[in-house]
Amino acid sequence: MARKTAPDDLLAPLTLAVGQEDLLLDRAVREVVAAARAADADTDVRDLTPDALQPGTLAELTSPSLFAERKVVIVRNAQDLSADTIKDVKGYLSAPAEEITLVLLHAGGAKGKGLLDAARKAGAREVACPKMTKPADRLAFVRGEFRAAGRSATPEACQSLVDAIGSDLRELASACAQLVADIDGTIDAAVVSRYYTGRAEASSFTVADRAVEGRTAEALEALRWSMSTGVAPVLITSALAQGVRAIGKLASAPRGARPGDLARDLGMPPWKIDRVRQQMRGWSADGVAAALIAVAEADAGVKGGGDDPEYALEKAVVAVARAARSRG
Repeated sequence: MARKTAPDDLLAPLTLAVGQEDLLLDRAVREVVAAARAADADTDVRDLTPDALQPGTLAELTSPSLFAERKVVIVRNAQDLSADTIKDVKGYLSAPAEEITLVLLHAGGAKGKGLLDAARKAGAREVACPKMTKPADRLAFVRGEFRAAGRSATPEACQSLVDAIGSDLRELASACAQLVADIDGTIDAAVVSRYYTGRAEASSFTVADRAVEGRTAEALEALRWSMSTGVAPVLITSALAQGVRAIGKLASAPRGARPGDLARDLGMPPWKIDRVRQQMRGWSADGVAAALIAVAEADAGVKGGGDDPEYALEKAVVAVARAARSRG
């Protein structure tokens, strides 16, 4: 594998995702896994942290299978691997196994640079996942999100979105997805202004987080601030729905499953698994059902089915917060 792999070869023997932006790292993993499962629905996916990859583990995972099954082996925070395990990985890179895709997630920088250099020398397909600290980088990211969705957004709209959302790449991606879903035709600055201008410190996600945590007073305070600063009601119902669905998904997941496995199976990044685990402590199955009904009613209310969108949202927030304390 000495020759460098094409960037679009998702089933390359080795993918190297370099950087510290969690959203981009998670996307790099999801793209490879999706491609592997498109080629073979029974693909075995192993998502490992450095403490789980001991000397000899990689050899076991990549040993020939009787059934020649396709496998994706993901190694997170590869810069933190032990010296002996790094030797194993370097040895594997010289003769990668067929039907196996190894995905190394590396923060970049000096730590573990020997492994980084070895992966590049072996011809890895490389995906850049840098922290986007500059406004120009975030602007390029937003443009790319709309372009990937096959939609047109004016330069002014992209800039307005960055100005309104700030530096959180996940929120920027969510905002782009929301606009793509809600708006027909070209997305312009007027649309962005209607949805996002004046968000200040409150956001639809803040409202949802406080509600699913059962913190009624704080959720209502965040809601009123959001409404007074121009956050579109549909964004709040969308965030509430996402928050409640995440609780339901994780509550129904097998007990004792590893965060990496849960992230893959539930379609959530690992950081969100940890957050939802903390939020779900007071929830019951009946509470999730009741909250989803309340959010659906609010969504209909803010989309023209009611006379007072603000009241519909307040009612939903109270219902969700109450449901978060439904486990007695």
